[in-house]
Amino acid sequence: MPIYWNTKIVTVELESTYGTDATPDGADAILTVEGSITPMEGNDVNRNLETPWLSADATIPAELHAKVSFKVELQGSGTAGTAPGWGKLLRMCGCAETVVASTSVTYNPVSDNHESGTLYFYVGKTLHKLVGTRGNAKFMVSAQGIPYIEFEFTGLFTDPAEATRPTPDLSAFLKPSLATSANTPTGTINGTDFVIRALSLDLGNQVENRFLIGSESVLITDRQEVIEATVEAQPLTSFDPYALARAQSEVAVVVAHGTSAGKIVTLTAPTAQMQRVQGLENAQNITEWPLRLVPLASSGNDQWTLALT
Repeated sequence: MPIYWNTKIVTVELESTYGTDATPDGADAILTVEGSITPMEGNDVNRNLETPWLSADATIPAELHAKVSFKVELQGSGTAGTAPGWGKLLRMCGCAETVVASTSVTYNPVSDNHESGTLYFYVGKTLHKLVGTRGNAKFMVSAQGIPYIEFEFTGLFTDPAEATRPTPDLSAFLKPSLATSANTPTGTINGTDFVIRALSLDLGNQVENRFLIGSESVLITDRQEVIEATVEAQPLTSFDPYALARAQSEVAVVVAHGTSAGKIVTLTAPTAQMQRVQGLENAQNITEWPLRLVPLASSGNDQWTLALT
């Protein structure tokens, strides 16, 4: 019997002890888009044997780890103050989660004590387990498209095995709304309203495999966030990105998607440095700016927030 790719199941749970299997079950299922796995990444150490004949050399697999990537729809839980089904994924990407009951859930970057998780990736009945998993995330909003968070995770390797497939509970993942003028009412840079084609924030996490004697781990060792936005150009008397870039100006970027309580997602970068404008684009004979901004920290770990209200 063939194994059908589109029937895969992903479950995730946060670890209380790094690298210890948190045994996620069907209640911890993630509704994924375009999921993929490279199940046995690493290096092949050549033995460099000297033999009396010419032949290929034997190798030993080393630094074994696995990578999983997928997207999730950027949609709130439907209830203000209740974390979304994808919240634990952001926590595994070096983010803190702050819940204000009945009001909001807010995510922001943190510089230490990064949480890790166990990720189960089922393909048919074959279970790939990633433990000690951490990763990177990218928020993406495109006109007339579904807003997404794109994740890439790296975890320690465990031997795949046949297992009983769980029954996934995906009730925490609500139907999304498209990014339109009605559904995405706010899109400003430096307080100026823009017509936006696309906007993204890449957390830019530097995810490192650290395999030493006595310790094997996946760490987030640095980050370099970047915002990229394609917007309709304006007269320079209204907004001058060239002058802002020359002055190394820090501007606020705010995008809000959703209009009903529990489904409003607001991405804010209060002090983003405008970078050089590296070209102009033509879409439907309309001039567009490809803007690039770098979120900078003010007092630390405040370069961006994602608030669900």
